Amino acid sequence: MTIITVNTPTGRLNLEQRRALAETLTDAVLVPEVGQFTPPARVGFQVHFVERRPDMMAIDGRLLADIGPDADVMAIDVAVMDGDWRQEVRTAVIERVLAALADACGLAEPAPSWWVNFRVIDEGSWGSSGGVLSVLSLLDTGVFTEEKAKAIRAALGA
Repeated sequence: MTIITVNTPTGRLNLEQRRALAETLTDAVLVPEVGQFTPPARVGFQVHFVERRPDMMAIDGRLLADIGPDADVMAIDVAVMDGDWRQEVRTAVIERVLAALADACGLAEPAPSWWVNFRVIDEGSWGSSGGVLSVLSLLDTGVFTEEKAKAIRAALGA
């Protein structure tokens, strides 16, 4: 299970950009998480777009409403189930998320004021369908590569 929350000023992303990002942000995390491109695994991903008025966001100690339209601020929160999240995997996710955002926004590179937070939810701390979920129960579903499943088991001591 993965939740990607994109916080932007109101109107920063249009409908077509959000449509593209729903898919590309999912895949930006999915591939490093399961070890391969597997469309059936997308069901375990949610992307939430949260818009805030410019008087409800600040950077550099100033409200965006006072800076004006040149303030291109985004905060992206990626919350994932515990697993194989070595530094190089986290780095890949963050770089892929920023690249997907730049592409959707028609920019050559991400803005320096787009920030990504990567959070791992501890094993046994994620719930759905009336119970607690475990990444371990998902390892035999066929969406994880054998190598990734082995790495997750090792990371969790299972």
